[in-house]
Formats: sequence, structure tokens, C-alpha cells
Amino acid sequence: MAKVTKVLISDPSLRDGNHAVSHQLTQSQIAAYCQSADAAGIPIVEVGHGNGLGASSLQVGLAKTDDETMLRTARKHLINSKLGIHVIPGFATVERDLKPAVNFGVDVVRVASHCTEADLTERHIQFCRSNGTTVFGVLMMSHMISKELLAEEARKLESYGAEAVIIMDSAGYYLPADVTERIEHLLRNLAVPVGFHAHNNLGMAIANSIAAMEAGATILDGCSRGFGAGAGNAQLEVLVAVLHRMGIETGIDLYRMLDVADLAERDLLKDIPSISSLSVVSGLAGVFSGFSKHVQRLAKEFELDPRDIFFELGRRKIIAGQEDLIIEVATELAGRKREGL
Repeated sequence: MAKVTKVLISDPSLRDGNHAVSHQLTQSQIAAYCQSADAAGIPIVEVGHGNGLGASSLQVGLAKTDDETMLRTARKHLINSKLGIHVIPGFATVERDLKPAVNFGVDVVRVASHCTEADLTERHIQFCRSNGTTVFGVLMMSHMISKELLAEEARKLESYGAEAVIIMDSAGYYLPADVTERIEHLLRNLAVPVGFHAHNNLGMAIANSIAAMEAGATILDGCSRGFGAGAGNAQLEVLVAVLHRMGIETGIDLYRMLDVADLAERDLLKDIPSISSLSVVSGLAGVFSGFSKHVQRLAKEFELDPRDIFFELGRRKIIAGQEDLIIEVATELAGRKREGL
């Protein structure tokens, strides 16, 4: 396998970061961040509700800014950087959501599914290809299946027309050896580039991203100041600095990237993401980081230890989009507690 010398960076601060502020990013915040990111030369800036296009709802959170306003604002201020979106079939439909987004000037569409449900992406991916829009396939919660099954699902994405496949460590569960094994196996089974999206629940986001690159991944995600769900994502300015030190080309101006991160801390974040005790438990349990706010609220309401809720969610293999089941788990645990079980 040829040594990687150049990495494509995708920045989902304005999408994954929306989780961290309950999807309340404003039009002015999006405009300011896009201007700064564009000046830094960040190749792809991903914008949207935390769960992607069409996801604003009572179930997963109502966005302060609607999809059209977010995308039009970002498009206006991204001159050199490409505008990216995250699309989960079920939240987003082709007719209602994807077609208008492409018309607003979206450059890169990442069509995502749970790691075992790549079949759901076919129509969305093929629509993008038929319209000449760059489209990547994404497998979320990728730690939940074996590398062999992951490769089978990735091959489906490739067969539908995905021009790259990205695996997400949505729960921050992986260690570097896990990432190396999976990226290498995917590359042996695919003809398209492979990418990696890290979360930092166990403090491994940068190490895992570098492990992915050294195993052959040529697309890496990172958010300014780690701005993302739960313990946050790979901290983008750190990732860029490490890649530059290693002699890996990103096309990003380091000083201006640091300015972007400072802007994010000043104007976007309520709190800088950190690895809390609950984040560690979320990572160990292999549960989506974005559940943290729901779990803490229900733990308080039912007088439960939130750690118990997370481990039970992990045992049941609950995934994003099943937020309603957190209430079911909390109710059952509270019942067991009353009965002394």
C-alpha cells in the first residue's frame, strides 16, 4: 500500500457541533465561521442540524435555523471551500430535502446509515451521482459489527455510486489498533478512497485519526476545538498541526486554522468539549455520544445513576434515532430499583 502524503480534511463543526449546542447555531454564527474557515483553506465545511438534512424535529431536537437558511448562508460565505452536508435516509428525503439542497449549491453530500443498513442509501447516492454532485457513503457506529461485515456494507455503498466510504466512530469506542485493522481491511475490499470520523470519549480521537491515515485513509474529519457531540470530535487544529509535523499535505494554513479554532471557542461553543466521566462511560458502552443530554435529564428525573443507563443502552445496542428508547430503559431501571433488583 502506497504511503499517504495528502489528506482531504472535512470539517463538520457546523453540523456535529450543532449537537453540542442543542442544534441552536444561528445564521450569524454560521456566516462568521464559514468566512474564517474559507480563509484558512479548509477543503470541505459541513453544515446542518446535528443529525443532518431534514432532521429538525421534536424527537432529536428542533434547530434554531432551518436547513435552507443554513445552506444559503454557508454557500454565500464559502468561496473556495466546498459546502458539505450530512444526509441520513429516513430523516431526509430526496424530493423534499436533497433536491433543494443541491439547488442551493451543495458540493459534497455524505449519505449515512447505521453500519448494518447501507441498503437504505441507494436512492440518495444514485440521485447525487445522476446530478453530478460529489457523494460519499458513511457507515455510522461502525464499531458494532465485525470488519468483514463492515466491508460488505461498504461494498454496497460503492456499488450504489459512492465515491468514497467514511466510517464513523460515533461512540468514541475505538483504540488505534481497531482503526488500523478496519481501515486496512476496507482498503483491501474497496476501489474507492476510505475516510475516518473520530469521537474523543476515550481520548483517542487524534491517535485514531492518525492510525487511520497511516493505514491508508485519505479523508479525515475534525472539528474546531473538538466542537461536537458528547466528548467532541478530533480537534481539528490539533489534527492539522500533527499532520503538518508529519509532512502530510492538507492545503490548510495553520495560523489561520488556529484563528478559526479561536473564533469557534469565542463565538460558537458554550463549553469546550471535555472528557467527562459520563463521556468515558459512553465510550466504554459503545453508545452514541449525542445521547448524553437525554441520559442526564432522565437520570435526574428517575433518580438513577446515568452510568447505569448508558451501560444498559450499550447492552441493548441502541443507536442514534432511537432516542425514545432511552425513556424505556430509564423506566425499566427505575422499576428494578423500586423492587430492589
